[in-house]
Amino acid sequence: MSRSSPKTPLIALILTVFCGAAALGKDGPPPSPEKPWAPPKLGEYEADLARGNLHEEPVAIDPKKTYTLPELIDIAQRSNPDTRVAWERARQAAAAVGLGQSAYFPYLVASAGAGYERAFIPFPKLKVNQQQLLEEVSAGLSGALTNPSLPDVSVVGGGTLTTEVVASRAAVSVKWLLLDFGERDAMVDAAKQRLMMANVGFNAMHQKIVFGVTQRFYEFNTARQRVAVALSALRAAETVGQAAQARLDNGLATKPEVLQAEQQTAQASFDLEAARGAESNAQVALVESLGIPPTASLQVADIPPKLVPANPERSLDTLIDRALAQRPDLVAKLAAVRASRAEMRKVRAEYFPKVALDAHAGWLGIDVSAENSDYFGGDEPVYGVGIAVEVPIFDGFARANKLRIAQSELRATESELAGARDAAVREVWKASTDFETALRKQESAVKLLTASESAFAASLEAYRQGLGTYVDVVNAQHNLAAARSIGVDTRSAIFTGAAALALSVGDLAKPVPSPIRKK
Repeated sequence: MSRSSPKTPLIALILTVFCGAAALGKDGPPPSPEKPWAPPKLGEYEADLARGNLHEEPVAIDPKKTYTLPELIDIAQRSNPDTRVAWERARQAAAAVGLGQSAYFPYLVASAGAGYERAFIPFPKLKVNQQQLLEEVSAGLSGALTNPSLPDVSVVGGGTLTTEVVASRAAVSVKWLLLDFGERDAMVDAAKQRLMMANVGFNAMHQKIVFGVTQRFYEFNTARQRVAVALSALRAAETVGQAAQARLDNGLATKPEVLQAEQQTAQASFDLEAARGAESNAQVALVESLGIPPTASLQVADIPPKLVPANPERSLDTLIDRALAQRPDLVAKLAAVRASRAEMRKVRAEYFPKVALDAHAGWLGIDVSAENSDYFGGDEPVYGVGIAVEVPIFDGFARANKLRIAQSELRATESELAGARDAAVREVWKASTDFETALRKQESAVKLLTASESAFAASLEAYRQGLGTYVDVVNAQHNLAAARSIGVDTRSAIFTGAAALALSVGDLAKPVPSPIRKK
C-alpha cells in the first residue's frame, strides 16, 4: 500500500489557514473617525445599485391614460414593496407551521464512511534474573520449593508495534419521538397562531396601502382644486385692479387704491405659485404611495363634482361591534394571546418524560495489518433497536423560569388585546364623529360660498358705480377666496373621513370570504 508523507497535508492545512487569515484581515471598521472611508468592494455594491435590477419590474404606467382611484389602488397593491414584504412574512410563517409538524415524523438518516489509520502500540523490553529463575526451577523439580515467588523482572528498553486499519461503514438510522405529553402539539399550535398573525398582517398592510392611496388621492385633488381657487382669486384681484384703475381714470379713486390693488394682485399671484408647488408635492406623495418611480408620468382623474360618500346607515354601536369582530390588528392580538397559551402548554410539557424509538441497521467492514503483515478482518451486518425514556429531574430551575416567562407573556398579550380593543372603540368613535361633522359642515360651506360670491359681485359693482369703498370690495374678495378654500377643505374632509371610518371599522379592502363548496 502506497503511503504519502504526513508533512504534505500538514503544510497544505497551514497554507489554507494563513490564506484565510489574510483574506479576513482586509475586513474591518474605518481606520480613523476623522474622515470618510471606502470599505473593500464598495464599488461592487454601487455598481449593483446603478444597474437598478435588484427588484421586480414596476407596473407599467400609460402616460396617456387618466387613472381613477380604484385603478390607482390596484397599481399600489401590485407594485408597492410593502405588500410583497408582508406576503413573504406570511409564507415564512406557513413554513414554520410545516417545520413544527415535522416533529411528528421519524427522523431517518443514511450515513456512510471509510477511512485509513496508521497507529502504533508501545511495549517494553524486559530482563529476567536468570540465576533466580534457575534456582526456582531446580527447587521446583526437587520438590523443595515451599514458597514460590516471581523472578526479578526489570525494564531495560522497549519498542513499538505498528498497526494499519482500513474501515468502511454504511448504515441507516431512525429516531422517532413517540410520546412527549403534548409538547409538539403546543409547538404546532403556536406556529399556526403566528401564521394567523402574519396572514391578517398581510391584510392589514393592504388596508394601510389602500387608505394611504385614498388619502393621497384626495389630498392631490384638494391641492389641484386649491390651485383653481388661487387662480380665481388672482382673476378677482385683477378685476378689482381694473376697476380701481378705471375709477382713477375717471377721477373717482386715488393712486393709493390702485397701488393697493396691484399689491393684492401680486399677493394672489404668489399664492397661486405656492398652490402649484403644493400640488406638485401632493402628486409626488401620491406616486410614492403607489410604489412606482417618482419620475413616472401619471394622469389622475378628478373627483366627480356631485359625488358624495354614502353615510353608513349603521349606528355607532353597530360599527363598534363590527370593528371589534373583524379588525385585522385585533385578530392579530387575539392570535398572539393564543400563541402565548400554546407556549405555556409547551413549557408545562417539558416537565414530563419523553419516549423515543432509536434503531439502526447497516454494514461494517474492518481490515487490520500489524507490522506490515497481510490484512485480516472481515465485514458483517450490524443492527440494533431500543426504546429511550428521558425523565427530567433537575435543570437548575430552567423550566420554572420558562414557565414564569410564558405566564408573564400571556398576561402581557391579554393586556395588549384589551388595550387594542379600547383603542379601536376610540378610533371608530372619532372617525364616525369626524365624518358626520364633515357632512354637516358641507351644507354650511355651500351656503357660505353662495353668499360670498353674491357679496363680492355686489361689492364690486357698487365700487364700480362709486357707491362702495375699496376696503369693502377687498374684504369681499378675501371672504370669497376663503369660502372657496373652505368648500374645498370640507369636501376633502368628507372623502378622507369616509375612508378613515372604513379603515377603523375594518371594512376597507376587506377580503372576500372563499365560497363553501357543496359536497
